[in-house]
Amino acid sequence: MNQPEHQQPRVLDYVDRELEPSLGRLFELLRIPSISTDPEFAGDCRRAARLLADELADLGFSSRVADTEGHPMVVAHHEGRGPHILFYGHYDVQPVDPLDLWRRDPFDPVIEERGDGSRYIVGRGASDDKGQLRTFVEACRAWKETTGELPCSVTIFLEGEEESASPSLDPFLRANRDELAADFALICDTTMWDRDTPALTMGLRGTAAGEVRIKAAARDLHSGLYGGPARNPIQLLCEILASLKDADGRVTLDGFYDGVGPVPEEMKASWARLGFDEEAFLGEVGLSEPAGERGQPVLDQCWARPTADINGISGGYTGDGFKTVIPSEAFAKLSFRLVGEQDPKKVWASFERHVRDRLPADCTATFWERGGSRAISLDSDSDEVRSVRSALRAEWGTEAALLGCGGSIPVVHSIREILGLESVLVGFALNDDQIHSPNEKYELKSFHKGIRSWVRILGELGGTRVHQSAGETEPAL
Repeated sequence: MNQPEHQQPRVLDYVDRELEPSLGRLFELLRIPSISTDPEFAGDCRRAARLLADELADLGFSSRVADTEGHPMVVAHHEGRGPHILFYGHYDVQPVDPLDLWRRDPFDPVIEERGDGSRYIVGRGASDDKGQLRTFVEACRAWKETTGELPCSVTIFLEGEEESASPSLDPFLRANRDELAADFALICDTTMWDRDTPALTMGLRGTAAGEVRIKAAARDLHSGLYGGPARNPIQLLCEILASLKDADGRVTLDGFYDGVGPVPEEMKASWARLGFDEEAFLGEVGLSEPAGERGQPVLDQCWARPTADINGISGGYTGDGFKTVIPSEAFAKLSFRLVGEQDPKKVWASFERHVRDRLPADCTATFWERGGSRAISLDSDSDEVRSVRSALRAEWGTEAALLGCGGSIPVVHSIREILGLESVLVGFALNDDQIHSPNEKYELKSFHKGIRSWVRILGELGGTRVHQSAGETEPAL
């Protein structure tokens, strides 16, 4: 699409001029308690979906609220002359407990100001993911209001169950594969490196997770009568779990490191430029010494190395007071973070063998596999990534960091496996946004420059660069 040169800066001017109405629309969405994990809020989830679908229809999208077995999806389409983009976000939010730690009603959003004059939005969903998806919708609005068109064909796909394990996602993708066809996907549920450095997430660790129960005696036993000769399953479980790592922090499961490769040189170079402070990273959470694989940098441990983690352990009497009992059972919950070509099913099967090989007579183990996903590596040299990096550089005045991600974003795997699309992951959240926690926030700078960034990204992808220089100040509200 060849926009007249004089129209290009007007799109960014619109974003700056209309920031206050954009915030009003965000606040309207934030006021809806769309908590997907609690059936009590099912009506609110539908209300949020309806609000978004109606708004997109008003912008000229053909939109619908699509029912599922759980909460509805929002699907909206708009034709354009450039590539066809599938944009993914989610409108559901986490529960707000503990409520007494919030400074105000979690669904009564407000802008707060620091002593240095910087401002931020406080409310559940402000960062994860309502503020993030809003930046893209507002960028589409800016293009439509100033040019009457979009630089690309756009399908917007908004989920309502991301915070409750996405049970309807894969079935919906399979059933609507043709409707959701596109050239590639854009996903906004990610972070910047810091307040001034945008980022693209180029790798996601996979997972394998589940539970194990070890059973010994037929019933709980009095420790005064049976202490000594009776096998204690808690102690046994602890010994087995301790054997999952050697003295250097390497995981001892057979075949665990199959498929673990080196970090690509471009990624290593990008990480080296970040100025990551290992001491500050650990110090922020009250720690001082790295505890992972010996010889591996902390950033590599977080983004590029696999892990074995014990997430919960229980057995015996854990209530108030004391009970001298040898329990008959002990339980643990575990997860493995995977990288490269590690196979989650093989990893979990190796864990089961590891436990069974260490069981003494009279003890049994039962396992519950809770699913998993492979790691995702994205091409840092694709045309789409180069376009997004160029757009971000134009807006932020600095090169976008290429990050790894220690966690998983299952939708990226689903979009790849079911729709056959590669994804570009770019978002404007910060690590201190307190997502899933009380007083969740989203920087006003992230919201404002996030909209401007998406305007530039859409223009770059559609072959229309927006040439106005980056705006550094926040308009008065």
